[in-house]
Amino acid sequence: MTLKKICCIGAGYVGGPSCAVIAYKCPELQVEVVDLSKERIAQWNSDKLPIFEPRLTEIVEECRGKNLTFSTNVDKAIQESELIFICVNTPTKNFGLGKGRAADLKYIESAARMIASVAQSSKIVVEKSTVPVKAAESIAQILKANVKPGVKYQVLSNPEFLAEGSAIKDLLEPDRVLIGGEQTVEDQEAVNALSWIYEHWVPRSQIITMNTWSSELSKLAANAFLAQRISSINAMSAVCEATGADVAEVSHAIGTDSRIGSKFLKASIGFGGSCFQKDVLNLVYLCECLNLPEVAAYWQQVVNINDYQRRRFANRIIECLFNSVTDKRIAILGFAFKKDTGDTRESAAIYLSKYLIEEGAHIRIYDPKVEHCQIKRELTDPDLGLNADMVTDLVTLCTDAYQACNNCHALVICTEWDEFIRLDYKTIYSKMLKPAFIFDGRTILDHKSLIEIGFHVETIGKKLARKQIHRSISAGVQ
Repeated sequence: MTLKKICCIGAGYVGGPSCAVIAYKCPELQVEVVDLSKERIAQWNSDKLPIFEPRLTEIVEECRGKNLTFSTNVDKAIQESELIFICVNTPTKNFGLGKGRAADLKYIESAARMIASVAQSSKIVVEKSTVPVKAAESIAQILKANVKPGVKYQVLSNPEFLAEGSAIKDLLEPDRVLIGGEQTVEDQEAVNALSWIYEHWVPRSQIITMNTWSSELSKLAANAFLAQRISSINAMSAVCEATGADVAEVSHAIGTDSRIGSKFLKASIGFGGSCFQKDVLNLVYLCECLNLPEVAAYWQQVVNINDYQRRRFANRIIECLFNSVTDKRIAILGFAFKKDTGDTRESAAIYLSKYLIEEGAHIRIYDPKVEHCQIKRELTDPDLGLNADMVTDLVTLCTDAYQACNNCHALVICTEWDEFIRLDYKTIYSKMLKPAFIFDGRTILDHKSLIEIGFHVETIGKKLARKQIHRSISAGVQ
């Protein structure tokens, strides 16, 4: 079964890049990305895309206007397409039953109802958003309850495994593609149709088919396991600081074990992004609903350690700055949750900024890709709990790292941007108040060189750096 036109409902971090790559690899296939947001669609049709990913702009520009279009005409796209991806947001609920853990599926339900009301012919509907187990079943129930004569729906699960900052590479060279569907003849034909798309560039051996529930749970399990590794090494970083061990050396030692591997074993101020915390909490809620409290508590601890690591690092900053940051100027370098993306969702920098603002610090923020308006939105989000007037008074948004660090008491590396490694730290040191502190929350800097310049250096998982700082401080405060 081959397809002529597909569409994607949702022009966000998943829908936009995924469909751009499909259009790039399937030139004979018409691909339309639709969204109700006129502003977002206008950005996709402009020279400045709404999201930053390496190579994304080049791929979009090559396909846009040929076999890739972006539109707000959702109804028309649904009617014309044979296969429809649902790539809408599935945030964690912030009220009601399951608050703080369960996924809010209102956008998924809205998309399903829209398809049911508009479709005049049979469709393959593919859930690509991160969803709880049995979400495909809910979509199928909505579609079948509103089905028109002569119209049939096959609902598949096709979870995405994109890491922001390398999304295009992950799409072009995936470890695997999962397709979940039921065992009926019609569903298997739909699975084959979706597989046909990916087979344009993915070896058939890497396209794994399974039942729908297994596909949905595999996505949650993958992110939970990755988040667990980060929290595990961050927990070890606290032990290292208390004992004199070096977490980088410990990480290397255990990473050389072929049973463990080296990926996701770098200690930091914690994980962020749209998926890890949301998916782990979703798994926690699922376990609670299945009456598996011990399993729920196990996965909850992964999130708890992440929260602990952020707070622990903030407390170290306050402690090193003589137990008070009130009215002190602190540069925050990096606001995205990781390098090579402009995404700030659940970024450690948000929470670190919050803790320092609550202590009365004046923070000066610079990030090479995050728009200033986005930083303001994050810090004034009601759920964060900061007073908007306090944010206005205590936060300065800067256009480069040197401006952010000028006349500051300390600088904090919150995102591992490559440009922060290449900064002229001698110049920065000369413009900072003394003693000048660097808090390397991503362990990317040359700490020995910084200490030789005169900085007091704090990082994750190394007690030696802390001893050096305290020796320097005891030698005399300027």
